[in-house]
Amino acid sequence: MNVVVVESPAKAKTINKYLGPGYKVLASFGHVRDLPAKDGSVLPDDDFAMLWEVDASSAKRMKDIGDALKSSDGLILATDPDREGEAISWHVLDLLRKKKLIGDKPVSRVVFNAITKKAVLDAMANPRDIDVPLVDAYLARRALDYLVGFNLSPVLWRKLPGARSAGRVQSVALRLVCDREAEIERFVSEEYWNLSALLKTPRGDEFEARLVSADGKRLQPRAVTNGEDAGKLKALLESASYVVDSVEAKPVKRNPSPPFTTSTLQQAASSKLGFSASRTMQVAQKLYEGVDLGGETVGLITYMRTDGVQMAAEAIDAARSAIADQFGARYVPDKARLYSTKAKNAQEAHEAVRPTDFTRTPDQVKRFLDADQLRLYDLIWKRGIASQMASAEIERTTAEITADNKGEKAGLRAVGSVIRFDGFIAAYTDQKEDGEQSDDGDEDGRLPEINARENLAKQKINSTQHFTEPPPRYSEASLIKKMEELGIGRPSTYAATLKTLSDREYVVTDKRKLIPEAKGRLVTAFLESFFTRYVEYDFTASLEEKLDQISAGELNYKDVLRDFWKDFFAQIEDTKELRVTNVLDALNEELAPLVFPKREDGSDPRTCQVCGTGKLSLKLGRNGAFIGCSNYPECKYTRPFGAEAANGEAGVSNEPQALGKDPHTGEEITLRSGRFGPYVQRGDGKEAKRSSLPKGWAPDSIDHEKALALLSLPRDIGAHPETGKMISSGLGRYGPFILHDGKYANVESIEDVFSIGLNRAVSVLADKAAKGPGGRGASAAALKEIGEHPDGGAITVRDGKYGPYVNWGKVNATLPKGKDPASVTLDESLVLIAERIAKAGLKPAKGKATKAAKPKAEKAEGATKAAKPKAAAKPKTAAKPKAAAKPKTAAKAKKA
Repeated sequence: MNVVVVESPAKAKTINKYLGPGYKVLASFGHVRDLPAKDGSVLPDDDFAMLWEVDASSAKRMKDIGDALKSSDGLILATDPDREGEAISWHVLDLLRKKKLIGDKPVSRVVFNAITKKAVLDAMANPRDIDVPLVDAYLARRALDYLVGFNLSPVLWRKLPGARSAGRVQSVALRLVCDREAEIERFVSEEYWNLSALLKTPRGDEFEARLVSADGKRLQPRAVTNGEDAGKLKALLESASYVVDSVEAKPVKRNPSPPFTTSTLQQAASSKLGFSASRTMQVAQKLYEGVDLGGETVGLITYMRTDGVQMAAEAIDAARSAIADQFGARYVPDKARLYSTKAKNAQEAHEAVRPTDFTRTPDQVKRFLDADQLRLYDLIWKRGIASQMASAEIERTTAEITADNKGEKAGLRAVGSVIRFDGFIAAYTDQKEDGEQSDDGDEDGRLPEINARENLAKQKINSTQHFTEPPPRYSEASLIKKMEELGIGRPSTYAATLKTLSDREYVVTDKRKLIPEAKGRLVTAFLESFFTRYVEYDFTASLEEKLDQISAGELNYKDVLRDFWKDFFAQIEDTKELRVTNVLDALNEELAPLVFPKREDGSDPRTCQVCGTGKLSLKLGRNGAFIGCSNYPECKYTRPFGAEAANGEAGVSNEPQALGKDPHTGEEITLRSGRFGPYVQRGDGKEAKRSSLPKGWAPDSIDHEKALALLSLPRDIGAHPETGKMISSGLGRYGPFILHDGKYANVESIEDVFSIGLNRAVSVLADKAAKGPGGRGASAAALKEIGEHPDGGAITVRDGKYGPYVNWGKVNATLPKGKDPASVTLDESLVLIAERIAKAGLKPAKGKATKAAKPKAEKAEGATKAAKPKAAAKPKTAAKPKAAAKPKTAAKAKKA
């Protein structure tokens, strides 16, 4: 019996069916160890030694693998066929060696690009050793990401309070978003006019022709820049006679796009399906790992993390056969289509993303898939089949027309196209973003019959005013496309990078567009000012290229780390002497268009509008950046940092705005602005009562009545019928609430605070109590039944006070921000539960949690040693880092 190790339980279940009783397939549940999220996990002074940590959940998985290995004939490592899969196999092997469980047993590595019986059995028949250069590339990437994150992030915390983290790829991606936003802000719209004529042929057919030349000169796009010029040209056309100079019909062939890579799949799923990058990968993972097709579990698509665009020869043959069967022989080209990628630094180590069997059409498998799985499979199948189909044949017709007004001439052009043979368009058409034309070959429409030298009758002259628009903000799809073009990141990192930017609150998504938050722009400005090289696109791409060279065995990974660390460490050291005033001066200049926009009266945007003599500047407080006056403390003007606050600075001035007097106390009520935003205040001094404006209440909407209502809180609603204790409502840090006997319950809106009655308040409190403490009691209704945990016990998704969470026994794991509770899978749940157990130091026992021993950190052997099947070297003792050679960092830094 052989032990086979894969990543996920779903993959293990599918492969176990293929291999039969002579194999035992176990899941590692992803990576079995990682670098601890603390200082000292990578030691530059100890030749970049890396100290790995195994959490409690992974330790149990490794024990299960080790126990099975004791009675086995050998070990087969069958993790995914990419860098991360190779690293997981290496980690598993290294840990088993340290426990001396391998002995003389043979160890082999197998890879398959699809989870089908044929692919798996073929892989088993062709084992290999662990790919040492690929593991080295993983180690280099992991060390670089750690060194950047855990050395640069503390600099941000010290010099830029409120900033969360920086990262090698993350910060460059954020810069792309911020640069685009700055480009939009700098954009100056320009006026232009388009002129066209609606004309009629002698046969009575109408068509439109646009103006392309005047006075013998060709008009460039947007050449007519004002209404006066447009009016003159319109007058010329109104009184002109029209004759056709020439008509030319040209056949045009349009070729299909290649099958999907990771990035093009994410782009297409965003454009066509509205999926986020992470959602696309979650659904694709399920399609890859296997779906039960009425008793047979099979992977429907090939491995989905790839930058390759080619398909295997047998897949091309299968596609051509399916095309003939589904569409007809004419749709099969004479020769198979071969593709090569145009992306910078593409490795093309794997096939493109394609169906494992082209005869499995979306209609045939739809009853076995959920809605999202079907939509994504349909997209992959159509793109894959279209990539091997015949070209679309399009006839493009161009008519050149002369307008003659008493010798004054102008040229017009009418263009139309018609699809003579749809070819690949019968299966798939691209859908572009931001108003680009779709790939259907018919964007110009069809022209009627038009003959050269015939006269045309003018029906109408159109003159329309337009204004140029700024470049669009990035969507997730277009940002991934840009990152790929620049060679930043790799297929496995795109979705994780975007998620990090969102989780750190550096960007926000609005109508599928990425908008940088003020915090994100502050971090980018800081890095561009003091760590310019490390957020340069070319530098990041060149580092990715070096990592690829390590994968190919062309570079030593520790040489790359040494070269990087030497300059990076010097840059970190230089910032230690950096004064906060230096930082603020640089940021004031870098972010001037954002924080000090031009004023309508033309005055200096940095002059304080309250005292008239002070100069506005960025200030740094415990809770982040804000704008303050240089005359502090004499002038206490402040406003929040950000474009909205800057644009409305007059409306939220710190100069108190009188709203009237309190009818009961006679004290003045004023509207003011502080560093945390606008608020109302009654009276003066330390005893003055204050209330922040609730979300949705603009400063200019606050009157005497609303201010009195806010300052009257908390409001007594009535005595609880069971306890006799008062129920009250109020506005707190987390929004509007009701309170009874020390227990809080949220209400939907601020209006409820003022209007909620006793009966409804009692009902809201009862609903909250039914959910248990914190909204996470066992009595909370399950939103979704996930399935059984491998250790026993049901896993469910429930709703709590702080949002949806995964529940297993007494273990509760919050879902990531923005995650749809209905889309949570068993594999995702197991990972979340394992992370929660590790974080809390819990030891699971069939859904019960007790305190467990702290996970041990260990120093791993190098990849070269670990890859040798019969090596059993003793682990080295980690040397202590030299204090002088590494910057001081926070002991509890978060992973970048």
